[in-house]
Amino acid sequence: MCGIAGIYGQPDPSAVRAMIEAMRHRGPDDRGFYADDKIVLSQARLAIIDTSTGGHQPMASDNGLIQIVYNGEIYNFQAKRQLLESKGYTFKTASDTEVVLKLYEEYGEEFFSHLRGIFALAIYDKRSGPGREKLLLGRDPFGIKPLLYSKVGAGVVFASELKGLLSSGKTSRRIDPQALQQLLSLGSIYQPTTLVEGVFALPSAHYLRVDRAGFHLKRYWSYGLDRVSGLRQLPYQEQVTAFADALKESVKLQMIADVPVGAFLSGGVDSSLIVALMAREAGGHIKTYSVGFEEGAGAVDESHEAADIARLLETDHTRVVVTADDMLANFSRFIRGLDQPSVDGLNSYFVSQAAATGVTVSLSGTGGDELFLGYPWFAGVKNSLDSGRGAERSRVARLLSHFSANGRNPGSVGDLVDPSAFREAFGRQYHCFGPSFGYSLLSRHLQRQVKQRSFAEDLESCDEFSEAGLLDRSSVMCLNGYTRNQLLRDIDACSMTHSLEVRVPFLDTAIADFAFSLPVASKISISDRTLDPSASYSESGVKKIVCDVARRYLPNDFFDARAKRGFALPYADWMRGPLAEILEDTTSAKSVAQAGLFDPAAVARVNAEFHGGQRPWSHPWLLMITELWRRQVLAP
Repeated sequence: MCGIAGIYGQPDPSAVRAMIEAMRHRGPDDRGFYADDKIVLSQARLAIIDTSTGGHQPMASDNGLIQIVYNGEIYNFQAKRQLLESKGYTFKTASDTEVVLKLYEEYGEEFFSHLRGIFALAIYDKRSGPGREKLLLGRDPFGIKPLLYSKVGAGVVFASELKGLLSSGKTSRRIDPQALQQLLSLGSIYQPTTLVEGVFALPSAHYLRVDRAGFHLKRYWSYGLDRVSGLRQLPYQEQVTAFADALKESVKLQMIADVPVGAFLSGGVDSSLIVALMAREAGGHIKTYSVGFEEGAGAVDESHEAADIARLLETDHTRVVVTADDMLANFSRFIRGLDQPSVDGLNSYFVSQAAATGVTVSLSGTGGDELFLGYPWFAGVKNSLDSGRGAERSRVARLLSHFSANGRNPGSVGDLVDPSAFREAFGRQYHCFGPSFGYSLLSRHLQRQVKQRSFAEDLESCDEFSEAGLLDRSSVMCLNGYTRNQLLRDIDACSMTHSLEVRVPFLDTAIADFAFSLPVASKISISDRTLDPSASYSESGVKKIVCDVARRYLPNDFFDARAKRGFALPYADWMRGPLAEILEDTTSAKSVAQAGLFDPAAVARVNAEFHGGQRPWSHPWLLMITELWRRQVLAP
């Protein structure tokens, strides 16, 4: 895992050196530069595969006409190396980077279809001669690894982090008012927008070609139904066995590394199953990590359950208890590490900090809820669409049962409800301030510069699975929205702050294809307690096939007695206690007026309602984080 940076079209070595220095935490093991009259490329390396100097980047093709800088891991690189060797290619290193480079030599821009992994990369190709050079920027299918860029004349400046781009001196430092409104509405900013005007996130599953003809953005992968032929028609127990095999393969591939590998263990079924499979694959102890904390109002600490699972699976487990003093000591570094403001991320920061003391790579259970219907949001979308937000659970259960019965869903969302209504219903299930109040929080100056957008407008780019039924379509909406733009971005930023690579076996194209080849009934078994947050896994019926694979490794009482609760730090207590002065400083009328982003009266209302118990901690938290981020990252 690494940080990459470059400038194409108007090369400036000093600017690129400043960019890569700003991202040194992403790659403490090595630095590399390449420059000619068209481009400057650089990489800060965190050595994981082939830790020798053979993995140094930028890496050149044998003829020197192609250069690559690459951040990520290609899990099938060994199989692809064998394929290339059968075609006559020879290799000088044991690195996956050289495999990626030669795949591009062999297949050109079609090489992306051969990559199974997480990546953000830049390939500079000058084989066609002077004036015909081209640059390719590419990003993995789920957006696990970040890549941001900004146009500079006819060229482009790019980096793994916004902090890197800002350090170049080539980009604006102005906040995009429309992006700020979206941040307030949803809790994070959705690609390709960033909070900085003129800076864009390369969309996941896309590559950007820059050449003398201009900028060309192309998609190379998308979600699809029934790519695992015949799976939907198999008896359920055969589906369970097939899924066990598919997940075992994903875990096995993602354990490949030349450095120590561990796992985050939250105590939930997803991470517990990943760890169980890792332990079987390794044939010995796996290092696992969880975060606990002091008791607090609204807090949910599952680290004791994680410790129980660790004992069962005989892992080498570390439980870190985060105190208020720990939080304060790390708070400034956490803010800067976020790279863009978010309503979340602190748990990822602390568990990554713990894991980085013992391993360089950590596997996570992220993605299981999204692909296998573990969030209550999905049922909530149906609730909102069918019978209003106050509907009785029995009515929701009947509707869900209708969609879950017998194989493929009976119709697409378009057959049942207007897509805008679907997106509005989805937005109501997970957001921060929402469109209306989010708009009212903006300063009067910024309000005049933006259009008040609805959930339907903000979520339109996430709603791409039109051929699927309502639950599968909601699943992709979640993956394209919250997961990609908040959860995965926060995990990457917070883990790389500690020079830790996080891998996510559920978020593998093979696993996604498997999930969308299953009938909904194999993923969720509806009951009257499906929407009950206190229900156990068995009672709720969520993530049915994941649980049934996990039953091979975990005791029955795990599924029957353990409620699915999620994880929550004691944010509210902290903001009324050790963070009270910081909250007051960042959201005071004077500070708000000086920053010019928010309306002082609206911010005062948020604080008053939070302290009065009428508003959740996430509302003042986001306002505080945004102002602190502006001061630490955006201010020159």
